[in-house]
Amino acid sequence: MSDDQNSGSQLETDPRFPSGPWMGYFLQKEFPGKHMMELRLTFQAGAMTGEGRDRVGEFTVRGQYSLADGKCHWTNRYVGKHDVFYQGFNEGKGIWGVWEIGKLQRGGFHIWPEGFGEPTDDHLSAEAELPAGDAEFVETGARPG
Repeated sequence: MSDDQNSGSQLETDPRFPSGPWMGYFLQKEFPGKHMMELRLTFQAGAMTGEGRDRVGEFTVRGQYSLADGKCHWTNRYVGKHDVFYQGFNEGKGIWGVWEIGKLQRGGFHIWPEGFGEPTDDHLSAEAELPAGDAEFVETGARPG
């Protein structure tokens, strides 16, 4: 655990910003697909700190968050490498937003507390579980025969 969690300040109690393990992904145009990341974050009195790792390497996290509007911004500082600036919004299902490496590259991201599961999975499951209703089913195509 980071020293922040052991200091006298109380951890954030807003359910949008739980301290502990988070996970997520970033998108990068040059490398299609979701690039997974693991993080351990501490939210305390508007300060966001922690560490994590992804396909690029290990990094530290330093930034801020706002309870008033859910906005967050932070920097991932890769050990012995570059920094990546993140800014996003927490609407209750994790933090969504955009990452940037100066003016060179940018892409989207989504992170969420580990216990939530990927929030988009809930949406897809809910749609898949909708009842068929009283609609008639019409068979199409050739019957095996």
